[in-house]
Amino acid sequence: MKINENLAISESGFLFNPTTGESFTVNPIGAEIIELLKEGKTDGQITEMLLKTYQIDSQTLQKDLHDFNDILKQHQLLEPNE
Repeated sequence: MKINENLAISESGFLFNPTTGESFTVNPIGAEIIELLKEGKTDGQITEMLLKTYQIDSQTLQKDLHDFNDILKQHQLLEPNE
């Protein structure tokens, strides 16, 4: 998955989708995940990187990342891989 190319993203975690006119705010970890998605990282790569940085077990992180991606998809902030 990749971030919608029209999405405006600030360093503070403010997101604006010009297609829908909706805006969102994410916490610092959400902003970090979005930045990694912008860089083209896969879910597996993101999981590896976050496991090295934060004290969380792999199963919980994978579930949380899946849930976060679902929310991004629901709000049309992620595009499917081509």
